[in-house]
Amino acid sequence: MKAKKKNDALLPALRRFVRTKGSEYLRDGNVSSIGIGYKVEDGKPTDEIAIQFTVRRKAEPEALSALGTALLPEAITVDGVAVPTDVLERDYRTDFHVVSERASDDRKSRLDPVAPGASVGHVNVAAGTVGCVVYDRVDGTPYVLSNWHVLHGPDGALGDVVVQPGPHDDNRVERNRLGRLVRSHLGAAGDCAIATIEDREFVCDILELGVAVDRIGEPELGDKVVKSGRTTGVTHGIVRRVDAIVKLDYGGSVGEREIGCFEIGPDPARPAPGGEISTGGDSGSAWVFKSANGRTGKTLAGLHFGGEVGGSADEHALACLPRSVFEKLGVTITPPKPEALAKKGFSADFLGVRVGVPVLGAAAEADAVRVDGSVVVDYTHFSLAQSKSRRFAFWVAWNIDGRTLKSINRSGIPFVLDPRIPAEFQVGDELYRGNRLDRGHLARRADLLWGAKAEAEQANVDSFYFTNITPQMDDFNQSARRGLWGRLEDAVLADAEVDDLKVSVYGGPVFRDDDRVFRGVRLPREYWKVIAFVAQGVLKARAFVLTQHLDQLEALELDEFRVYQVTVAEVEERCGFTFPEALRAADTLVVPESLAERRPLDALESIQW
Repeated sequence: MKAKKKNDALLPALRRFVRTKGSEYLRDGNVSSIGIGYKVEDGKPTDEIAIQFTVRRKAEPEALSALGTALLPEAITVDGVAVPTDVLERDYRTDFHVVSERASDDRKSRLDPVAPGASVGHVNVAAGTVGCVVYDRVDGTPYVLSNWHVLHGPDGALGDVVVQPGPHDDNRVERNRLGRLVRSHLGAAGDCAIATIEDREFVCDILELGVAVDRIGEPELGDKVVKSGRTTGVTHGIVRRVDAIVKLDYGGSVGEREIGCFEIGPDPARPAPGGEISTGGDSGSAWVFKSANGRTGKTLAGLHFGGEVGGSADEHALACLPRSVFEKLGVTITPPKPEALAKKGFSADFLGVRVGVPVLGAAAEADAVRVDGSVVVDYTHFSLAQSKSRRFAFWVAWNIDGRTLKSINRSGIPFVLDPRIPAEFQVGDELYRGNRLDRGHLARRADLLWGAKAEAEQANVDSFYFTNITPQMDDFNQSARRGLWGRLEDAVLADAEVDDLKVSVYGGPVFRDDDRVFRGVRLPREYWKVIAFVAQGVLKARAFVLTQHLDQLEALELDEFRVYQVTVAEVEERCGFTFPEALRAADTLVVPESLAERRPLDALESIQW
């Protein structure tokens, strides 16, 4: 008990020492790591805490100079206390070189939903393991967590394709695409990386452990842990060294790097088959704490990334500290609640070519609502500018990612006023009760439901703010040439050669002074839409107007609505704002000068993309 109290009091000072002075000792080419552990005597750990060094080769003092190394001190004074040192012969390697095939073949197969414990890798890396599912701290996007050397590698780059299973297990990379590399780190905070989950569903329960980690912990000496890896499956261990810094050679242009970590040895009460608690292909596995009764808990202890060099009799594993990894990658272990997600509005860089939002004219800008000083109000996947006098949006701009669109139920979601905007500048349910007016979405709800599940769900909710709604007659779309207006976005994805299936759309009402007044609200009788996309590397823009007639001299209140293909400049003229120059230049449509010669679209196939 006295030894434990003494050790507990000393540990904070030892941690600071290793983190601030450890790299100085690692400059010795023979020293492979420094950390804190129990001093080993006659091959067995004692209860005396020590600063523990590992060296690639032990030798008598007189032979050290020939190895290009120096004698390590027998003790080091830390905060006035002489702390003994311990020197063990040990070297390390990363655990992604595939050398063993023990685990169930399920781990090395394509899984849908993908699960922690399964094979994964960069398209040019052999194979590693999915550690767990984590979430972006800002927008809740789910990612798979593994190692830098599994998802990135010496020759990789952010944005590269990640496959599940890894290429060593199945080289059909097109079929097995999981997502793309988003963030990575290799250094003091750990060997870690995250990738998107774009082409698969996912579960959080770790294969064969049956638990989903929901918190992170700090390992201490003697803690019992368990992991589930791609190669060795489920193995058990005991934390035997903490606050370590290990020097590993990652090869290529990367070379040696110092990685902050802790060390795990075998649990003699739960020996692994063949004595191996980890081997090639296990990199990225999640080490999870076990409770006092031996059951697997839900607290993440560390991210496995390496083990002993082949042929070593001293079996052990290395793991990064979760807190450092999560801070460096900007992720959390639990998905944030939808209301806590930051709203990511319209992205100007979404198409790979910067295309911003419309710029209001002087009169419109003076009439625009401001939120946090800006006339641009952001929601999830869309933004808008709101008119105070008309109480509807001047324009709404939204992005569509056709690759990750999701089907999400709309039931139970109410239409609500945006609390950020004074209610007097919004039109609510008072306009729509007891008549034939529909609440019509400007940014189409189905267009916004893409990306991570939490993000898509938030976009679903955001689409029902009244700022994104305008009044439309109940037969509005039906009379508009068999609903062409509501299907324009689908048409561009289906009929045009759209790069990456990404589209940006702008839309809104046309405000006229002579618009009909109903219940104190002037009802727009004309709408516009501009669709932008990149085809074979070239930005294109196409504009449309939904109206009873292009000639505004005629008032045809009872005539049916028609869809016309027009130019971006004509939309600007009707609305009193300007589009970005890149968008105007991307509109190459040639139309007859005479409005009388224009013909409404009678089918989607008539559109000139």
